[in-house]
Amino acid sequence: MKRIFTFGFLLLALGQGAAEAQQLLSLDSCRAMALRNNKQMGVQQLKQDIAANLRKSARTKYLPHVSAIGSYQFTSEEISILNNEQKGKLSNLGTNLTGSLSGLGNTLQTTLGQMGTMLGQLGVPAEAFQQMAGQLQQNMQQTSTNMAGLLDSEGQKIVDAFRTDTRHIFAGSVLVTQPIFMGGGIMALNKLADINEEFANNSVAARRQGILYSTDQAYWQVVSLKHKKKLAESYLELIKKFDTDVQRMIEEGVATRSEGLSVSVKVNEAEMTLQKVDDGLVLSKMLLCQMIGMPMNEEITLADEDVEDLAVVTLHPQLNVEQAVENRAELKMLDNVVDMSKQATNILKAANLPQVALMGGYAVSNPNVLNGFEKKFGGFWNVGVLVRVPIWNWGDVAYKVRAAKGATAIAALERDEAREKIELQVNQNTFKVDEANKRLVMAQTGIERANENLRTANLGFKEGVIAPTVVMEAQTAWLQAQSQLIDAQIAVKLSQVDLQKALGTLY
Repeated sequence: MKRIFTFGFLLLALGQGAAEAQQLLSLDSCRAMALRNNKQMGVQQLKQDIAANLRKSARTKYLPHVSAIGSYQFTSEEISILNNEQKGKLSNLGTNLTGSLSGLGNTLQTTLGQMGTMLGQLGVPAEAFQQMAGQLQQNMQQTSTNMAGLLDSEGQKIVDAFRTDTRHIFAGSVLVTQPIFMGGGIMALNKLADINEEFANNSVAARRQGILYSTDQAYWQVVSLKHKKKLAESYLELIKKFDTDVQRMIEEGVATRSEGLSVSVKVNEAEMTLQKVDDGLVLSKMLLCQMIGMPMNEEITLADEDVEDLAVVTLHPQLNVEQAVENRAELKMLDNVVDMSKQATNILKAANLPQVALMGGYAVSNPNVLNGFEKKFGGFWNVGVLVRVPIWNWGDVAYKVRAAKGATAIAALERDEAREKIELQVNQNTFKVDEANKRLVMAQTGIERANENLRTANLGFKEGVIAPTVVMEAQTAWLQAQSQLIDAQIAVKLSQVDLQKALGTLY
């Protein structure tokens, strides 16, 4: 007895664990999970962040930009201010000047010798002049020798002072640029960035509606198959009970074996129908699990699959194309494409207009060009205005502008075509909603008639006034009526979802 109690308790615990393992999901929870799980939704959200950052980047084009530049350059030859001839003359300045003084001393000595000769002819002693000439020539030679060395040294100093030593050049600068007028290109770029961000937002909205639409369809497909499975099980149970009754009647000789075989065939058909519905239900749940990010073999239970009667609210919508045009994210995206094409054209036009920018900064170099190529860093401030005026480009910009205008025209035509298709879609889905409502009313009426027909057939069969084939026909009609009712209820819900998507109000 204790073992039986333990085994029963174990079965109860396992049953409770299996029941808890199944997750109960509503339509809203499936929608939320599908939005979180969808990879393309994540891609669109990342594109939205990219567009926001591009817009912020475009705003910076209005502001001054600061850049720092540093460089080092080695050259095999240095820049020379003096040429080789000038360097040679300066380096030999004393030597060249000494040669001139030597010629002057020789001339002076010759002159003094002539004067001494003239004085000798006049009877004046010439020894004093000759001695003075010799002394003067000696002094001049000594002076020229000393001066040559001194001037050569000073000339070489001058040559060395003019050396730039620019084989090793260090340079750096800080540059500030402030755009003043860029032909309207910066304004067009910022408008393009704003439109691109709006396009990304509309793309997210369109992707969201697509995910919700697919999720709703998968959800109601599972609900429909679940109800049809219950219907198939009820029909199988009904036809099996009828088969048992017919077999008893055959044994009693009231019914024929042929009628029994016909009922058995119906049992087989009912079992096959149940198997098909069960397989379809498994595949539909796998699809829904994949969409909401759950393992495909996960056991899930939908909130609407076990209700006895689907709560269907019939709507009678009014045709409202303007609402669809205003709300549809796809149309907004096409409008964004047209606007972006226009701004791209404006950017191309700006390349053909004058551009003005204010520039300023600080530059340093070593050697210092401001102080005789001194081997120290030195720099200076600078400010100026940069003006760029395009003069001739062989019509390059004009051709690009024409091509951009052609792209804008194409985008406008595609937008107009999409608007016409959306108008047709709204009309079709409005008609489908009305048609689904009518089908639901007809299915409900058919259910009443099928129930009454089956009740009458079963009563007549019990009384022995109706053949088994008539009862089977009534059962088949009842099955079709029940199936049509389920299809009509699901069709009403899906037609409403289709209309919401067409109007852009599926949230």
